[in-house]
Amino acid sequence: MKFSIGIDIGGTKSAVLLGNPQGKEGPEKFILRREAFETKKAGGPMGAIQKMEETIHRILQEKGLSTEDIIGIGVSCGGPLDSRRGVIMNPPNLPGWDNIPIKQMLEKEFGLPVALENDANACAVAEWKYGAGRGYDNVIFLTFGTGLGAGLILDGKLYRGSSDMAGEVGHVRMERWGPVGYGKMGSFEGFCSGAGISQMARMKVLERIENGMSQDLCQGMEDLDQLNAKDIAIAADRGDELAIEIYRLCGEQLGRGLAMLVDILNPEIIIIGSIFQRCRHLLWPYAERVMKREALEASAAACVVVPAQLGENIGDYAALVLAEYNFGEKEMAGNE
Repeated sequence: MKFSIGIDIGGTKSAVLLGNPQGKEGPEKFILRREAFETKKAGGPMGAIQKMEETIHRILQEKGLSTEDIIGIGVSCGGPLDSRRGVIMNPPNLPGWDNIPIKQMLEKEFGLPVALENDANACAVAEWKYGAGRGYDNVIFLTFGTGLGAGLILDGKLYRGSSDMAGEVGHVRMERWGPVGYGKMGSFEGFCSGAGISQMARMKVLERIENGMSQDLCQGMEDLDQLNAKDIAIAADRGDELAIEIYRLCGEQLGRGLAMLVDILNPEIIIIGSIFQRCRHLLWPYAERVMKREALEASAAACVVVPAQLGENIGDYAALVLAEYNFGEKEMAGNE
């Protein structure tokens, strides 16, 4: 039996994982070991990578494994990055991680092949192989968390584009007005992300306060910065009209964005994570209506839109699956 090593690098926490994605038990069973640490407390990129290497060595020793038992290492990280060269460029949530050749460093340390992908691509592969995308050849995965990005599986292959920038749908401008996301007012990410929902709430609450209108989302001006997507969803669930209005606006823009993706890429399935998983009931009625109105009828009819299946641990699965996706098939072919 061959195992995989995964590394999920996040702005807050990073995790090192050992697993067996080639097993048939399903994703909830193939993570054999997980160790996490706070990324920023590791002493910059060199300190964090050293901690990753030490953790991998320790896990292999504790499990009685050698590098000969490992098919490869998958690294999932926020972009921008260069997956072909294996270089982390300068992710906004990882200050100081500028032009870090993590693939070269890990290959030198372990003598194993290393695959680096941005987190949206990695999650797309995970959902395609083990989640809601199983059995489909044309899959779009939307992150819909703090920001908005997409991973694309087209004709049964991960599509990265010519410079690893395919799927940056959050940068597309939906309106000339609206919350800022991806550095652009009125962008898809501005409307459809946790940060964007918070911005919309602050705008709407401020408008009501300054016009002397009542609202229950916050106590006053001093609490505006504390508004977040989760609190607004809770308020919407208890019937707060302003909170429902904010999610309606988000849902309608989501529908426009989905229609655009459906018309351009003609996918079989669009899988949406994070906020959509938790708040589908607040978003989908509006998004579905707009998507069906704006998309080509034949294209919309060929596509289903579903929440992600792998839940809050999708980053763990994604990192592990990268090794299997890039190196596992070669390994299995060599053993036939």
